[in-house]
Amino acid sequence: MPDSTPSEPSSLPHRIAVLCYLYDTDGRILMLHRAKPPNQDLYSPVGGKLETELGECPWACARREIEEETGLHISAEDIRMFGMISETAYEGSGHWLLYLFEVTRPIEPDELAFTEFDEGQLEWIPQEKVMDLKIPETDRRVIWPMVCKHRGGFFGVHIDCRTDPFTWSVVQESS
Repeated sequence: MPDSTPSEPSSLPHRIAVLCYLYDTDGRILMLHRAKPPNQDLYSPVGGKLETELGECPWACARREIEEETGLHISAEDIRMFGMISETAYEGSGHWLLYLFEVTRPIEPDELAFTEFDEGQLEWIPQEKVMDLKIPETDRRVIWPMVCKHRGGFFGVHIDCRTDPFTWSVVQESS
């Protein structure tokens, strides 16, 4: 298969980010209909880039992103890492290291300080409807199925986007 990457992988920037999974008492997941790149006009969980220049740790980043995107103040006891994704040459524009966090307590929808902001619109989605949304292909084929399978456990996955279709492998998993 031809290499779909416009640049050599070594010349692409490396980005570190978090994805945060929040559920309400009905089991619905909070998704952001993104108004900005990356993944503009697609749905994704709350999250964002680590402030690496400040030495921010992934846990602090997850709590900060949740607060910035929902107004919620989540205590350290109510959040846990449950996954790690590495992506080589995502969209041919960069390598990503994604830490996945879940908020371990249910969130009441009225706890959100707002549902619309410059990043997009927050929506509570029944889990069985996530695959009906416009989500990134890596989320559709790899990340969302792994999230569903490993909630309460842990998984690590590497996705190589240099070819079309991309390839992926599970490097660690536990229930």
